[in-house]
Amino acid sequence: MKVAFTTSDNVHVNAHFGWAKNIDLYDVSPEGFDFVNTLEFGGDLKEDGNEDKLVPKLEALDGCTLLYVTAIGGSAAARLIRQNVTPIKARTETEKIDEILTQLVKTLKGNPPPWLRRVLQKEAGIEPTPNFLDDDEEDE
Repeated sequence: MKVAFTTSDNVHVNAHFGWAKNIDLYDVSPEGFDFVNTLEFGGDLKEDGNEDKLVPKLEALDGCTLLYVTAIGGSAAARLIRQNVTPIKARTETEKIDEILTQLVKTLKGNPPPWLRRVLQKEAGIEPTPNFLDDDEEDE
């Protein structure tokens, strides 16, 4: 699966989605992760209310599964979710991309949480059965 990170230094998840000039892309599987490329965006990215600035980012993230950000507006998050990209807020701006990737690989090798299993099933073209809960979803 493809995973993206908003970053200003290519090390940490430290950029707001709308303002991010760089988004790093990685391929992630249970076997590991590989850097794909850095998407670069220019222009006046800090202009609030300018939804058009999001279009190139949304298009560039087509086919991604997860997007890690420090912050994201509700409208942008909804648009990403509609195109099957799950935005995830980083815990802090010092959270390192490689640490997140390492943990994600471990999670994929083990027992992914229900939300991630659903994302992976959808990506694989398998429609999850909506009427059945995973055992560990009962507590959610």
